[in-house]
Amino acid sequence: MQVITIAGTIGRDAELRNTGAGDSVAGFSVAVDNGKDKQGNKRDATWFDVSIWGKRGKSVAQYITKGGKITVTGRLTTREHEGKTYLGVNASEFALQGGGQSSGQARQQPKDYDAPTETNPLDDDIPF
Repeated sequence: MQVITIAGTIGRDAELRNTGAGDSVAGFSVAVDNGKDKQGNKRDATWFDVSIWGKRGKSVAQYITKGGKITVTGRLTTREHEGKTYLGVNASEFALQGGGQSSGQARQQPKDYDAPTETNPLDDDIPF
């Protein structure tokens, strides 16, 4: 069995599409940092095209945004186009990580999130 795990920065917002058979798939790119060489020069990142299929892809697509951090585990794929080889991952597992918001945008909280506010402070008199 072939399994790859990558951790990196989301390069573009997830795009949700449907196949001709009606299957949902969320697609996005991830850049994996390759550190520095012996002279201290930054190496180019390795880019992966990631696909999350089915209901999971449909439900998380809105939260996969450019600049966020993610760890993805799945099956490595490759495709050829005009003489270049492109790497991809069909995700079986993934985890959104903290940090990395580019352009200063805050991540949208799920609609059922009820954060404490000045007008809705947490009640300290919990009876248990």
